[in-house]
Amino acid sequence: MKSGLTVRVDKAQSVLDALKTLVNKDVLVGIPESKDSRDDGEFGNAGIGYINENGSPQQNIPARPHLKPGVRSVEQEYLPHLKAAAQKALEGNAEGAITSLDRAGTIAANGVKRYITITGFIPLSDVTLVQRRKRGRTGNKPLIDTGEYRLSITHIVRDKDADS
Repeated sequence: MKSGLTVRVDKAQSVLDALKTLVNKDVLVGIPESKDSRDDGEFGNAGIGYINENGSPQQNIPARPHLKPGVRSVEQEYLPHLKAAAQKALEGNAEGAITSLDRAGTIAANGVKRYITITGFIPLSDVTLVQRRKRGRTGNKPLIDTGEYRLSITHIVRDKDADS
């Protein structure tokens, strides 16, 4: 006896391949090595971000968390793209899944940049403000001096086992 079921297209393998691709990817937000270097010294953007995120008691720099809170601030905007990535993988569309991960990363990175711009962090010390003026800077916003650090914040979609 026949079941009456006719298989017209078997997408099982493409679905499995797409799911494997998706689960083996990470979306990372921050400063990748390619955006780390600066013209004004040996200390890179990633180091500046770490110190600002966590503070440095030895240098009298208070913590000004911005990476994690910045990503969280746009969670409702990037979650639909993560959901779309899963849906595309279930359709066997690995390339579409990666594109959705990339869109989620773009939204998260832009969220961090926006967070830096709008958040009222602990004010800069008088010493820091004097140092800025000596370099010809007039701004008094924490985390924003030349703008180079903020511009270095981006995202990457990479394999989970990648070294960098």
